Amino acid sequence: MHDPYRPHEALVAPARPSSTLVRLVLGVVLTVVLVFSLIFAASALLNALIPIQQWDSVTDTLETGATPVGVLANLYVFGFVIAALAIALRNVHGRRISSLIGNWRLAKLQFGRVCIYLIALHLALSVLLPMNPDIAPTPNMAFASWLAFLPLALPALLIQTGAEELVFRGYMQSQLAARFSNPRIWIIVPSVCFGLMHYDPVINGDNAWLVVFWATAFGLVAADLTARTGTLGPAVAVHFINNFFAIFLAAPADNFDGLALYTFPFGLDDTDIVWLWAPVDLMVLFVSWLTARLALRV
Repeated sequence: MHDPYRPHEALVAPARPSSTLVRLVLGVVLTVVLVFSLIFAASALLNALIPIQQWDSVTDTLETGATPVGVLANLYVFGFVIAALAIALRNVHGRRISSLIGNWRLAKLQFGRVCIYLIALHLALSVLLPMNPDIAPTPNMAFASWLAFLPLALPALLIQTGAEELVFRGYMQSQLAARFSNPRIWIIVPSVCFGLMHYDPVINGDNAWLVVFWATAFGLVAADLTARTGTLGPAVAVHFINNFFAIFLAAPADNFDGLALYTFPFGLDDTDIVWLWAPVDLMVLFVSWLTARLALRV
């Protein structure tokens, strides 16, 4: 019988020599400790370089992502995650971080192909889906300014989405798959962890668990694509395009909108509108999964 997840073996095989749950827990803990240590060191350096009078405004900018610099800083900080994971992998599992990606050339080809298909999909949906005039996005940045930031913004977004995929699909999924043969375990567990990472009642208010549910559903999509293709390329592509449209093209008002070309006139804590829009978001996610599979014929 045909096994659609057979390509996943390319990512699972390097995990087998160190597939115990104890090592996985140690690897996750070490990664988290290293990430916070690197962020603390970076904060201490900034604190030493920036006058104390300006520090409050700088931290506010970084926390809210209300300016282009704030958004870029929040995205580039995920480079610490990649560095921490690389150190943890080497010391706990004896693995290189490249082993989480799969065949590098194939991953790049799959990433590019899925990106092209998804850009076409999102552009088509933006034309075909009806938009309520009351919640239509309004201009937030001058196009020339937005365009000028893209050379810095696109690599930053690739670092952010790549870091999350390396941790949840590359690392956790492959280590669990090496330990457990049942796909339900190594697909669902990292996806739920990914969803819980997005729990933020301060920003999302009463919609916090709805955001967790959507992020978990996204994790399932990314996990399935990773298992079907044997590389992180497609999962990173879906993540990259989703976040590009959500962060750089049209973002909710007052929520990480510093680099958005347009903003919606509502926040993620607006219960009525977010719940009204949630089925559309889930539909777009489902169609994106189908489109990625179509792009790669998997």
